[in-house]
Amino acid sequence: MREEEVPSLSWENRPRLSREHEARFFASVEKADRFFGDEASMRGATEQILRLLEENGIPYAILGTTALNAYGYAPMTIDLDLLLNAEGSEAFKAIHPEPTDHGVPIHIRLAGKYPGDGRPKPVAYPDPASGAVRGEKVALLPLPRLIELMLASGMSSPGWLKDLADVLEIIRTLKLPSGFADELDPYVREKYRELWQAAQIQRPE
Repeated sequence: MREEEVPSLSWENRPRLSREHEARFFASVEKADRFFGDEASMRGATEQILRLLEENGIPYAILGTTALNAYGYAPMTIDLDLLLNAEGSEAFKAIHPEPTDHGVPIHIRLAGKYPGDGRPKPVAYPDPASGAVRGEKVALLPLPRLIELMLASGMSSPGWLKDLADVLEIIRTLKLPSGFADELDPYVREKYRELWQAAQIQRPE
């Protein structure tokens, strides 16, 4: 079991998200609002959702592009992906039954379910109560878990190949090393190494 998934740690005492990563996260939320204009309010939705989750003690983690922004990979998005366990999902839906907030779609991913085609595989969505890293105002999955999920998703179905293309761009953008594969589940390591090799090829101007 990975260190960040040790279940004896309480939700309040999860490993800490660095201030730099947390600052990047909220900067990306504000940048999305400037990019999309009046179409929706990512800042309003994010602050509202995080307040409800924190005030009600619901373990969670932010996934998707918004989470990746915290680690330095910064494409724009206008939706919010939440990782919840089954108990947390029921509690959240009771206090926030709508699938949108401030015009922003809210997607819930359940711990224990499988990414991509949804079929059983060695990589599943982790329980945020034991897998998240927490900052002062937000909880995310660590970068290795985000990439692990994307690789497992892209490997499972042609309909999810974009996740593999995104991992390729993440490797290039963040200059991730080949050894990063050692932090991933064995199921996805070879695919990561394959994409890492592709990322080293000089693209034509």
